Formats: sequence, C-alpha cells, structure tokens
Amino acid sequence: METMKPLVMIVEDEAALVTVLRYNLEKEGYRVCEAMDGEEALTVFAESSPDLVLLDWMLPALSGIEVCRQLRRKPGAREVPIIMLTARGEEADKVRGLNTGADDYITKPFSVPELLARVKAHLRRVQPIQPKGVLEYDTVVMDLGAHRVTRAGRHVHLGPTEFRLLRFLMQNPGSVFSREALLNAVWGPDIYVEPRTVDVHIRRLRKALNGEGETDLIRTVRAAGYALDASVTA
Repeated sequence: METMKPLVMIVEDEAALVTVLRYNLEKEGYRVCEAMDGEEALTVFAESSPDLVLLDWMLPALSGIEVCRQLRRKPGAREVPIIMLTARGEEADKVRGLNTGADDYITKPFSVPELLARVKAHLRRVQPIQPKGVLEYDTVVMDLGAHRVTRAGRHVHLGPTEFRLLRFLMQNPGSVFSREALLNAVWGPDIYVEPRTVDVHIRRLRKALNGEGETDLIRTVRAAGYALDASVTA
C-alpha cells in the first residue's frame, strides 16, 4: 500500500507566489492546500491537518505571528513544523517569530531550491518512525513512543524542535554541547540555521520545562554551550 504524500499548507496572500510554491511543491511530490489570510488558515488547518505549514508573516485579517501563536495552542498543531515566510530581515523580527513558535524562517526573496530543502529537512525530522522507549532524568520522563513529556507528573507541552532538543540532552545528560553541536544534532547538517536560534529554543524549552519553584535543569556554560545538569543551576 502506497503511503500518502506529506501535505504542505501554504498561507500566503500573494497569488503569484502561491502559484510558484504550489507548482514546485507538487513537482516534488507533495500534496498542497492553501489559505489566503490568517483566519482562513486556522480553518483550513483544522479541516486538512497538514504535515507542514509555510506561513507568511504579513497577512490580512490575522497576522502570521498570531496564526502561529494560535496554532501552537492547539494540541493537534504543536508538533507540526512551521516555516515563516517574511520580508522582515531584522534579527529581532526573526527572533520574535521563533519565540512565537515557528521552527524556521526564510526571508523573501528566497530561492525555491533552498525553500524545498528546508521543507524536506523539517518533514524528514518529524516523519521517521518514532523510537520507542522512555528516557528519564531527575523528575523528567520522556515517552518517545507517545511523544509525551512529564516533569514530576506534570505534563510538559513542547513544540517539535524543543522535543528533539530535550531528547538529545536527555540522551547525553551532563555533557556540554556548543550551539554548533546542537544545531548539527537537532536541526541536522543539511540546513543552515543561525546559532542564535539555539538560544531562542533553549529559552522556550526552559519556560515549558521549569515550573514554579522547580530547579532549572538546563545549565548554561559561558562561551561553551548548554548541558542538562540538575546538580548546578543556570
């Protein structure tokens, strides 16, 4: 039985760009659905359950940032990769997009081959058969099969990138990893992401993982990187 091709949702109000993206994505074998504004995007997402979202920053009715924020609140959307399409090249804007829940961003104008490479890379990370088993560290339990994380019995909501980041750290407790090493292990060597991106996702992971009164399990080592280490506070 042939497996169904991944479904990519394009959220973009420039009709010409939608046409180009649809043509190239379908040429690569992906299925495509689309929305022209933010409100339509939320409806189409609920109806179609896409495997990845290409989300324009500037949209009518509801901004891409707000769409991203709302999607990340939905249980069925937390693990879906979101790539922001934006003409905003300022680093602060990129960081804002990542902080909202996006997994990646690409600045317009962009090359179609680069966009396709990023789509392929993100889908490859979420689509392989998930490893089974359970990882435990301190009060954190990660069920790889169920894709579920708890700390002291409390459910921890993580996006796909934070889940992969925590999984890698839990597989290597106590070891310090540079930003470059984390990028290679979590994002993969086939896609360029700025080292600053690691800091953003570490902050998101900390916020989700550390409840009130709980020890920060992620240690920051100045000029070196990060480690999962319950013995030393960050």
